[in-house]
Amino acid sequence: MPSRLYITFLRLPVLIRILFITLLFLIAFGIAVHFLEPETFLTIYDGIWWAFITATTVGYGDYVPQSFLGRTAAVLLILFGAGLVSFYLVSLATAAVTKQNAFSEGRLAFKGMKHIAIVGWNERSREIISKLNTSGIPVDIVLIDETLDENPIDSRYIHFIKGKPHVDGTILKGNVSKAEMVLITADHGHEETQADMNSILTLLTIKGLCPEVKCIVEILTPEQVVNAKRAGADQVLQSNRLTSIFMLSSLHSKGAGLLMEIIGELQENRLDTGEAGDSFAGKSFAEVKNIWAGRESLLIGVSRGDELMINPPLSLTVESGDQLISIK
Repeated sequence: MPSRLYITFLRLPVLIRILFITLLFLIAFGIAVHFLEPETFLTIYDGIWWAFITATTVGYGDYVPQSFLGRTAAVLLILFGAGLVSFYLVSLATAAVTKQNAFSEGRLAFKGMKHIAIVGWNERSREIISKLNTSGIPVDIVLIDETLDENPIDSRYIHFIKGKPHVDGTILKGNVSKAEMVLITADHGHEETQADMNSILTLLTIKGLCPEVKCIVEILTPEQVVNAKRAGADQVLQSNRLTSIFMLSSLHSKGAGLLMEIIGELQENRLDTGEAGDSFAGKSFAEVKNIWAGRESLLIGVSRGDELMINPPLSLTVESGDQLISIK
C-alpha cells in the first residue's frame, strides 16, 4: 500500500509535489514547536500559523519562541522552510513562463471545440483571420504551419500549432477532430503541382483521422481537382481559376472592375444557405421570393445536389431538399 501511494505521488505534476512537500514540512514544524513550547504556542494551530508566517519571511512577531529548542527549530525553519517556499514560487513562475513560451512557439496543444483550423500561413490566411476577428462574433482559430517560429498574430482567439500538417501528431495537437471546419491553403512557395500534392496529402491525413470534419482545400492546377475530391474534400477552391475570372471580367468591363467591387461587398455581407424545408416545397421561386422579402437578406439562388442556380427562372419549383442561397 505505501509503495502504491508513493508511485501515485510520483505521477503527480512537479508543482503539486513541491507544494505538498512544502505544506507537509511547515505543518510538521508547527506541530513540533507546539510541543517544544506549549506555554508560548498554546495550540497546534498557533504553531502552524507561526511556521507559515516565519517560512514566508512575513514575520508578524505575534509568536516568538523563547526556549533554546524553540529557537533552534526557528533557525532550521528559516533555513529550510524559506528555501522550500522560495523554490516553489520560482518553480511556479518558471512553469508559467515555459507554458507561455510553448504557446507562442506553437508547442502547446489546443483543447477547445467548434473552432476553425487554417493550414498554412500566407497573405490569404492573414486576410481571412483578420476578417474573422473583425466580424463582430470572433471565433477560435487554430493556425497550423511549419515555417513560422512563433504565433504571427497577437490575439487570444488565435492558437498557433507549429509542425508539418501531414503528420498525425500535428493534426491531433490542433484538435482538428473537434473543429467546425478546416481550410487548407496552397503553398505558393512551391511549384504548383508540388503545392497541390502537399495540400492533398494534408487533406488525406485529416480525413484519415477525422473523416466527419468538413474540409475546404485550395488547389492551383485543374488536373488535381479530381484528386482532391477523391481524397475527401468537401469543397475545392481553384484560386488560379478565380484569378482568371477576375481578369477576364476586368477585360470585358474595360477596366471598371465591377466583379471585384461585388466581391468586396460580399466580404462585408456573408453568403448563407438554408434548407428549403416543407414550408417552401412545391412553391415557385417567385412565390418564395415574395415570402422571403420580409427577411433581412437577399435571396439569390437555389442549390440542388451538384447543380447551382443563381437567379433561376421565376417558374422554377422549389423542392424540400433544395438549399436556398441568400446574402445577409
